[in-house]
Amino acid sequence: MATQPHLLVDDGDVHDIALIPGDPGRVDRIASHCDESETIAQNREYKVVNAVYDGRELTICSTGIGCPSAAIALEELSNVGVETFVRVGTTGALQREIEIGDMIVATGAAKNEGTSKRYEDVEYPAVPDYEVLSALVDGAEENGEDVHVGPIASDDAYYAETDEYVENWEAAGLLSVEMEAAAVFTLARRKGLRAGAICTVDGNLVKGTQKGTDTEDDELPEKAKNNVARAIDIALEATTNL
Repeated sequence: MATQPHLLVDDGDVHDIALIPGDPGRVDRIASHCDESETIAQNREYKVVNAVYDGRELTICSTGIGCPSAAIALEELSNVGVETFVRVGTTGALQREIEIGDMIVATGAAKNEGTSKRYEDVEYPAVPDYEVLSALVDGAEENGEDVHVGPIASDDAYYAETDEYVENWEAAGLLSVEMEAAAVFTLARRKGLRAGAICTVDGNLVKGTQKGTDTEDDELPEKAKNNVARAIDIALEATTNL
């Protein structure tokens, strides 16, 4: 197969499992938790690194913001051999009791986005693979973490998440909102691949503490100061069981 046009990778360049954060900077952060790592390619919002964690070879690839770029990453990674995808990201809580720094493992994602609808009807569920979901929950327990496990929303319009949207999501019992999981779950299912997602809470939309508007870092609870690092450790622990 030819070189993938956006990720610039070929057959044999990547491993069978990929951790897929949104932020390219987080690729290096995940790699720093691994035993060894090597940059394979970098183009636009996509940075691809191969790494080894506790003897498990894996690939780390950023997806950028939103479902369209996440879908491109999944399509191209699956073309060159990735079979399991683990989203490692941040999310805004939609339930009052969920705090900044908490962890959420998604059991499904509402399709408040346009990408998955180009692949299938909105009625079809965007759900993770059970083995990946279970590995993330087990990884959290092995790291001594409590996690919220339940449905989330994936939304395209970050700056159009009105009070009405938040109230409807909250009333539906959705735990949080982010921007990529629905497409990742949908495409993986359609391709017969595995996918899951763990996200750490960086704001609470019900309480009005959105990203960039919450308290100063030194005023945050301890679990909110190292939340991304803890989510990374859980995801990496899960890869050793997948």
